[in-house]
Amino acid sequence: MELCNKKIGEAEFMASRGEVLAQWPTGAGVNLDIAADFHRSLPKEKIFSLKLKAAKERGETLIQPRAGVALVSEHIELLTYLQDHGEADLLPTTIDSYTRQNRYKEAADGIEESVKQGKSMLNGFPAVNHGVDSCRMLVESLNLPLQIRHGTPDARLLTEISYAGGFTSYEGGGISYNIPYGKNVALETTIRDWQYVDRLTGLYEEMGISINREPFGPLTGTLVPPCISHSVAIIESLLAAEQGVKNITVGYGQCGNLTQDVAAIRTLEELTEAYLKEYGYEDVVVTTVLHQWMGGFPQDEAKAFGVISWGSAAGALAKATKIIVKTPHEAMGIPTKEANAQGLRCTKQLISMLADQRLENPDISEEKAIIAAETRCIMDKCFELGEGDIARGAVRAFQSGVIDVPFAPSRFNAGKMLPARDNNGAVRIFAPGAIPLSKDLLDFHAQKIEQRAQSEKRVASFQMVIDDVYAISKGRLVGRP
Repeated sequence: MELCNKKIGEAEFMASRGEVLAQWPTGAGVNLDIAADFHRSLPKEKIFSLKLKAAKERGETLIQPRAGVALVSEHIELLTYLQDHGEADLLPTTIDSYTRQNRYKEAADGIEESVKQGKSMLNGFPAVNHGVDSCRMLVESLNLPLQIRHGTPDARLLTEISYAGGFTSYEGGGISYNIPYGKNVALETTIRDWQYVDRLTGLYEEMGISINREPFGPLTGTLVPPCISHSVAIIESLLAAEQGVKNITVGYGQCGNLTQDVAAIRTLEELTEAYLKEYGYEDVVVTTVLHQWMGGFPQDEAKAFGVISWGSAAGALAKATKIIVKTPHEAMGIPTKEANAQGLRCTKQLISMLADQRLENPDISEEKAIIAAETRCIMDKCFELGEGDIARGAVRAFQSGVIDVPFAPSRFNAGKMLPARDNNGAVRIFAPGAIPLSKDLLDFHAQKIEQRAQSEKRVASFQMVIDDVYAISKGRLVGRP
């Protein structure tokens, strides 16, 4: 059957569901009716969608860390610390790399080795191996809503166990958890697998249980032009809404120029809402998340706090619904729980100081207009390529380079578009590849890059791109020679 953006029928879904649950023994512990009852028993303060909706209505910005270890008791201890000492508003469960690749036997070995060593030997929480009851134990032990964060091309079994276990938010999508993470996985396959995830979310919604879905906004995380990440977020939102998802958080990875970052968050929300309504999805609640700088970090902790603070300010001034927080140990690997909590408290302080401020100026208005125009150029072409169907259009857009994610490992990504910063540090398009921008937009980007080249007294070249990738880790935003 050809891929299309159409709600999966009940018979088709249930037929594939049996195969999914049989992938690992813990799948036998999933029962939809019992799971629904467990969700109904949760207090309101543990439900992600409700907390996000309330924050949006009040204009508040929430904070959320990344965190995950191998064993249930240690994971509860870690998240309790971030809840109590980090002042987190929302909690994560970051999934380990073996589970992300559906390698559950290796994850089981990692659990066993973690018990022997007395420390986590996995880089996250192996939720599939721990199963439904352990996930419920985790949910019951904490006072805040919990989200699964991972990076899994085929996340169907992980979704089943996570939802049955009481998680009320789930990150990822068929594009955003493929192109930045895998090399050889076809987009048709991952979009279809994530339609299963979204249809399952829709089934819970039909039972009165609203589970938040969050496309992964930053993609490769380094110098991604807003129009690229916005297009992916909008596409994944449309795909999710078709399957019955009613609560969606669209994300953006901080680029570093305050004007561009504020404009990007605001246009992301506006454009996503507009496209959902245009295609008939009137009752979807859209919220936003800003991911603090996803590129290289300074090794010096004091300097790292500077980077964290800058991301906090951008998210707060843009009025993002939540911020995903980095730690001062970002350059050194997995942080201690104390360092993780410090990053959270630093972010909370900035948000509190800026809560009564909203940044408005002509530069932001101009940048919003540019981002919106660029994104619409890409989205229009995607619908054209798909002959009105955005699932088909997304696949063909990547095949033709209409959507092109910089620095992505996937062989299904063209890799011809290159970004670089302009003289003010905003991310522009240095080499457009086949990105279908209008001539005036392409001229705008070329002029911005040339202005920087003249200021630096050098020819605009690929060296600018390299310099910009490493700039923040060296203490600058723009990679000057």
